[in-house]
Amino acid sequence: MTKNVKSGPSRRTFLAGTAAAVAAGPAIAQDVNGAGTVEMERDISNMTRRNVSSFRMLDWQPYFSNLRNGAILVDIRSRALHYWSEDRSVYKLYPTSVPLTDDLTRRGRTSVTLKDPEPDWRPTPSMKKRNPEWPDYVPPGPDNPLGTRALHLSWQYYRIHGTHDTRKIGRRSSNGCIGLYNEHIEELYQLAKVGTQVLLI
Repeated sequence: MTKNVKSGPSRRTFLAGTAAAVAAGPAIAQDVNGAGTVEMERDISNMTRRNVSSFRMLDWQPYFSNLRNGAILVDIRSRALHYWSEDRSVYKLYPTSVPLTDDLTRRGRTSVTLKDPEPDWRPTPSMKKRNPEWPDYVPPGPDNPLGTRALHLSWQYYRIHGTHDTRKIGRRSSNGCIGLYNEHIEELYQLAKVGTQVLLI
């Protein structure tokens, strides 16, 4: 990884710390700053506990040719989102929700096209067809399925967004989007830019 990341704990130390956090019951967010320190936060779902062996720090270089505008990697299998800043001083690792089924899952390269500080929500035509009882529109606020922030991607209808239903994190629970705890999407929202690279694998 970068020099700053390499100066942090070893993979064995990280995994040991992760296991301890999982045993305590919370979610994991990694912040590797210029001094190479790693800060772990609380809150993790049962499904994320089962993925702890693959929920680990990654190097950006196998996935991106550069870090222009920063980079976001979403690993569907491990249900984790990785963020690297352009100057390599910030690295974040967050647990996520992922799509319910493979046919709802999209993989490949895209980018952040819009940062929405107060997302509202409308079900897509296919979502409405599957769930005709759902409302046609939900305004910004505590009941909004997109939580407190949303990053729109270049793919139509696809977002990285928050959720008020924390039970979804670490699970196959979305209709295509990638969900984060509200406190994590608020942090990522501040870090990401319009133009930040995104890769879903």
